[in-house]
Amino acid sequence: MRDLGDEGVSRNFAGSLLVAHPNMLDPNFRRTVLFVSEHEPNEGALGVIINRPLDRPVTELVSGAPPAGLADVPVFLGGPVGKSQLMFAAFEWQKGVGLKLNHNLALDEEGDTHNSEDLLTVCAFVGYAGWGVGQLETEVKQKAWVVQKASPSLLKLDRLPNLWFEIMRTLGPWYKMLAAAPDDPSLN
Repeated sequence: MRDLGDEGVSRNFAGSLLVAHPNMLDPNFRRTVLFVSEHEPNEGALGVIINRPLDRPVTELVSGAPPAGLADVPVFLGGPVGKSQLMFAAFEWQKGVGLKLNHNLALDEEGDTHNSEDLLTVCAFVGYAGWGVGQLETEVKQKAWVVQKASPSLLKLDRLPNLWFEIMRTLGPWYKMLAAAPDDPSLN
């Protein structure tokens, strides 16, 4: 994986992964990996945390019957904003564009999604993360986030809970050591 954080911070981060720096102490984002689904430098950015599964399917979180075909979809804590909302999305690989988060899931009568050859993973998210104009660029410049290129191989459901640690190990010995440190150094 290539670290994109040293490129110009005025770039568009949509489709990228934001990996929380090991020194980030904000409990909302400590040891998280976010997928940036939208980023317009003049409007801000939106994303979802992809490595905090709630270990509960949709059926356990909604009152009434869930949408057809989505009852057993895994649910993730997507971020600190809008925690009273449940949002469905599919990670899709678009040739020439990269990884996208599609919020417009089209289901047929059997509950299967169309274009399943491009579909990687369907998830539900409770909440999301948002940044105002210039906020994300400032945080990247301050090295609060390590920006990584997203790839389909990273977004396998079984890999997501440990994705932050996996990425830290690939960044070199310094990051690996910081990632292994306990939250409270006195426990070491």
